[in-house]
Amino acid sequence: MTSKLPLFESLGAASEKTAVILDIGAAYTKVGFAGEPSPRSIIPSEVKRSRSGNVERVDIHTTDSEELYNVLIDFIHYLYFRHLLVNPRDRRVVICESILCPTLFRDTLARALFKHYEVPSVLFAPSHLVTLFTMGINTAIVLDAGYTETLVLPVYEGIPIINGWQALPLAAKSIHKNLETSILENGTVTAQSSEPRPLSSIMCQVPEHILEDIKVRTCFVPEHAKARMIQESLLAGDSNKRPVPPPSVEYPLGGDKILHIDGKVRETACEPLFYLDNDEQSIATLVLDAILQCPIDTRKELAENITCIGGTSLLPGFRQRLKAELLDLLNRPKYKNELPISTVKFHNPPSVANYTAWFGGAIFGALDILPHRSLSREAFLKYNKVPDWSSLDEQVLEVETIPKEKSSLTPLGALVSRQFTKDK
Repeated sequence: MTSKLPLFESLGAASEKTAVILDIGAAYTKVGFAGEPSPRSIIPSEVKRSRSGNVERVDIHTTDSEELYNVLIDFIHYLYFRHLLVNPRDRRVVICESILCPTLFRDTLARALFKHYEVPSVLFAPSHLVTLFTMGINTAIVLDAGYTETLVLPVYEGIPIINGWQALPLAAKSIHKNLETSILENGTVTAQSSEPRPLSSIMCQVPEHILEDIKVRTCFVPEHAKARMIQESLLAGDSNKRPVPPPSVEYPLGGDKILHIDGKVRETACEPLFYLDNDEQSIATLVLDAILQCPIDTRKELAENITCIGGTSLLPGFRQRLKAELLDLLNRPKYKNELPISTVKFHNPPSVANYTAWFGGAIFGALDILPHRSLSREAFLKYNKVPDWSSLDEQVLEVETIPKEKSSLTPLGALVSRQFTKDK
């Protein structure tokens, strides 16, 4: 063992230290190192403030830059010195971000990393694009079902088709709201020494962490045919036409209180994602509408390369239901004439869906191209500007000469494909 330590230390001293990969989501943050298959930690996007002691959520959509800056200072400190246990000055940073990430959040995060923690460089990478790196493909339509919204973005030959993005506020938050309404109306609570009581008589609202735990442990997405029968029975007001629900379950609320969750609640909690609203939109229509926004010669290939990421897509039956909904919509007049597609296919990324984007960032962070694609601390302090990931402004992005084949005009996806080919 002692003979291996000097060799290990010499290797670490001769090569650059692996980059830190950071994916800050609305509900959870994934953090780890480049070249690793999974994050070191997946934690809630919240932090206990150093001054007040209050626990505050990292609000990506806030408009108060100074308050956000102070929250990020505490949050990044928690990440580095509680979970990563490394010096921020020694390692580059790759941040996986959504294309809808507000500019204020990007600028404030970069300011906190560069000015307070003095990291060497930062790369902002679009999460939908780096997802494709995990599978070694250049073309796909990526559906990200997270906490606050579901976002769909087509990527063709390593280039995101920006005008094809589609989004709806249908995700885990919608499921939690529907689940809370259902269990407050139908849920009953029993104790060892009392008769069953309605849950609404004990609490007027259910804490978010309990809703999430109930959703993960008990809820699922029913099949398309069964969901249609349930919807028809509700519209007709005839409970006899409703298919047999799954069995009820018991959920411990703490102490001797047991919450009884009806089987009907379990199978209908996720239905807001798939029911057509007044504008005839659902997460299934997002995929087809995104394909329609793409050039006609790319549509068939995109439909045969669908990838689902995000924690909400981990629900049992989610992908099977989405596929059935897509095939059903393709037979309707709205899409049948414009999308002559008969098959849709899904990819299986080599990681869990809730951190697939992080894994893609970990792959890119391990490539030799990272230093040439990142925004250095010197450039940020000089220009005080964070270019968008699609920016062609080389003056702001780079401070060192890079090889011609690694020019910033080359798409990220093409660079990764070249690296894979070179490695083979």
